[in-house]
Amino acid sequence: MTLRYREIERAAQALGVSIQPLGVREPDDFERAFSAMNREQPDAMIMVTDVLTILNRRRVLDYAESHRIPAMYEFDSLVREGGLMSYGPSDDYLFGRAAVYVDKILKGAEPSELPAEEPTVYHLVINSRTAKTLGFNIPQSLLVRAELVQ
Repeated sequence: MTLRYREIERAAQALGVSIQPLGVREPDDFERAFSAMNREQPDAMIMVTDVLTILNRRRVLDYAESHRIPAMYEFDSLVREGGLMSYGPSDDYLFGRAAVYVDKILKGAEPSELPAEEPTVYHLVINSRTAKTLGFNIPQSLLVRAELVQ
């Protein structure tokens, strides 16, 4: 279990919300997860991002839309591709910080001596087209908090 998943689980417990973990470790696991959601449709979905889920993101985005499941993602790029909303550091920020590290390494810095960084700014991004497609009315109080509404 990832730290991110454990934090989601802890937040769900605090809110009195039950979660159904449907982890995927290989591409065929997506069909198993989708079948489980078909048997018991969730009220919402959160995609914990890793290489496998990014490579299969279109399957997840399409499933969420076709089954009218509001889904939240970690990265704004998934909202630009049709996801409903994300809350996390911006892709531009992450790539910019990575470029700074590459520059330092190319100038001779030892990677093992560079400090680990954690994002300090998180953005809420909402795709209003997807909300409309899903038949959701996003509350104004949430829209005004969003960094970007597309």
